[in-house]
Amino acid sequence: MTIYKKLNKSRRVGLSAFSIALLTMSGTQTATAGFNEEIENALKFGQEDAKYGQVKFDLRYRFEQDDSKNPDKDHADASTVRLRLGYLTPEFAGLQGYAEYETNQDFGANTYNSGRNGKAGYEKILDPQEHELNQLWVSYKGIPDTEVKVGRQRIKIDNDRFIGNVGWRQMESTYDAVMVTNKSLANTTVKVGYINQRQHITSVVQPMQTELANVAYNFKGYGKLTGYGYWIDNNEGHAASSQTYGLSFVGGKKVADDVKALYRLEYAFQKDFEQNPNQYEVDYYHVMGGASAFGVTAKVGMEQLGGTATGAFSTPLATGHAFNGWSDQFLATPADGLRDVYTAISGKVHGVKLMGVYHDFSDDTGSIDYGKEWDFLVVKKFGKHYSLLAKYAYYDADQRGTDTQNFWLQAGVNF
Repeated sequence: MTIYKKLNKSRRVGLSAFSIALLTMSGTQTATAGFNEEIENALKFGQEDAKYGQVKFDLRYRFEQDDSKNPDKDHADASTVRLRLGYLTPEFAGLQGYAEYETNQDFGANTYNSGRNGKAGYEKILDPQEHELNQLWVSYKGIPDTEVKVGRQRIKIDNDRFIGNVGWRQMESTYDAVMVTNKSLANTTVKVGYINQRQHITSVVQPMQTELANVAYNFKGYGKLTGYGYWIDNNEGHAASSQTYGLSFVGGKKVADDVKALYRLEYAFQKDFEQNPNQYEVDYYHVMGGASAFGVTAKVGMEQLGGTATGAFSTPLATGHAFNGWSDQFLATPADGLRDVYTAISGKVHGVKLMGVYHDFSDDTGSIDYGKEWDFLVVKKFGKHYSLLAKYAYYDADQRGTDTQNFWLQAGVNF
């Protein structure tokens, strides 16, 4: 049964809210720029230079449906509104602080398994009704070309493949950490850090001892060469403890006035760490080639995470939704590893971003078929502060499991 044949009451509520948001934001687009400037000025307490600090807020409505053919689960509908409200202090003697509250509320029938609500009979949509202290940090920039940040903070390293904030979910992941960023060497950025615990997307705190080092050198006009190491000691699940060492080169080269070649070459090695009871050694590869021409970008790539009888390549702190299909079938790497051969094309039509992605999944040898997935995205931004999004994913499991389709409608306001 297609997604359009299952428009129940909760679904109609989501569509109606999205339509209202569309009309509202369309009107906002035609409003004067002065209206947004007045809001920005008010959030800075009437001071353009924010000498008294500034208030920040992020409001996001989302309707999400997870509809699989699993006979043991009911399809899930979630209609939620997420709010982040924060205050950024002015900088004084190199010091600056930030505090941010985050809450997520369900405004539908609550017919989904949030991971916290006990509704195990529904498919999972990990957007629980919770509220939390999302960020609370102090930074210091008194050392030349250096920033030291201490406290609960958002951490995004490179493309979020190894450490990210899972920004797609309503409640993001943040980290109690010390991060040091140094740019004293030409074209070079050095990041080192220590993470004491993570506040998960389900608003559960997970203790750990994670150290990270990431050094990037920018070859102007060609790309960025990055070497990294991540040492994750997971207190509550030692089997997830790992040490990872990698090297990547990512960038693009202009080959004509309106044509740019794109590429990624990445390799990483991972093995067990600290008290992990399983001894294993596995590899990671990500190879991508593509081009951007006349406003259209096309990419073809392969991402591979190795697997063995004793362990598979894992990225437990990653923004996993951004990789291996938006239906989130492979947030955990299968025991036989994962090979994702993908093709993506994107562009803009009348200011509307369009994207389509195709994935072909198998084990890391290519001999076991894991299925295929088609992903589609439509995004429209209205100036700096408003956005609308529609998104769809269809996973064809073949013989591996159950077919699944996911659908999202979203509207956001951010100041």
